[in-house]
Amino acid sequence: MRLVQLSRHSIAFPSPEGALREPNGLLALGGDLSPARLLMAYQHGIFPWFSPGDPILWWSPDPRAVLFPDRFHLSRSMRRFHRQSPYRVTLNYAFERVIEGCAEDRSDGTWITPEVVIAWQRLHELGHAHSIEVWQGNELVGGMYGVAQGALFCGESMFSRRENGSKTALLVFCEYFMQQGGQLIDCQVLNAHTASLGATEISRRSYLNWLDELRLLSLPGACWVPKTLFTGMR
Repeated sequence: MRLVQLSRHSIAFPSPEGALREPNGLLALGGDLSPARLLMAYQHGIFPWFSPGDPILWWSPDPRAVLFPDRFHLSRSMRRFHRQSPYRVTLNYAFERVIEGCAEDRSDGTWITPEVVIAWQRLHELGHAHSIEVWQGNELVGGMYGVAQGALFCGESMFSRRENGSKTALLVFCEYFMQQGGQLIDCQVLNAHTASLGATEISRRSYLNWLDELRLLSLPGACWVPKTLFTGMR
């Protein structure tokens, strides 16, 4: 196992199985954030994550954190909140504002640099990256974004500016994604927040098997058309 330096002249990646064990999942460095390279990465279970000023680092950790949408953990307190929710949830209404919200919502710094915002905005314009927005009135109070791979959604980041903002985004998205035929959400690396919502770990090999199967499945053509997904109490 060795760290691979990517070429700017090829979008090919080494096999994820060759990723380092320490740090867990580090596979390659370099390259760029072009749409073609990003899509190639996601199609092979690889994602970028790096600190500002550092080279682009590419990862495929083992184990992998995932959330089966039908196993979203809805706590009693969240269930009560959602019944009387003051929020409205939309799909693909404000992608750039969501990714900027995710960048701003990190007290310990963020890897979502202006370069990253531009790269994912291009993916969104090409129809591959999508956002879920949570509104209170006309104010954006939470959301999440990620990259679609057929019936698998690669979640990238989420943010919350009001109580249960990000939880509402994920809850409503899970329900909608299942209705459209979605089967799995990639959470990349497990943390306390995603674990509390029902995320679990599977082996990298299992994740890659799921990815190979689900990315070939087509969801309905109108799945990612901008729309309102949920309207709570005003």
